[in-house]
Amino acid sequence: MSRLPVLSGDEFAKVMAQIGYVWDHTEGSHMILLHPEGRRLSVPRHRELGRGLIRSLIHDAGLTREQFMRLYRQ
Repeated sequence: MSRLPVLSGDEFAKVMAQIGYVWDHTEGSHMILLHPEGRRLSVPRHRELGRGLIRSLIHDAGLTREQFMRLYRQ
C-alpha cells in the first residue's frame, strides 16, 4: 500500500469535488464541503495537511485509501 501524499487543503478539496463535494462556506480557516447525500467535511485551509488528518478526512468522506488514491491520480 502506498503512502498517502501530503496535500494542501485546497488540493484535497479538488479531489473531493470529483465525488460530488462542493464548497459551502468558510469558518475561520476551515472550508466546509457538503455532499448531496448530506455528508459534511471540515477541511483546514493549510498549505500542508498531515497524513493522519488526510486519513481521517478520507474516512469521514466514506472512502477507502485505495479509492482516494485512484481519485488523486486522475
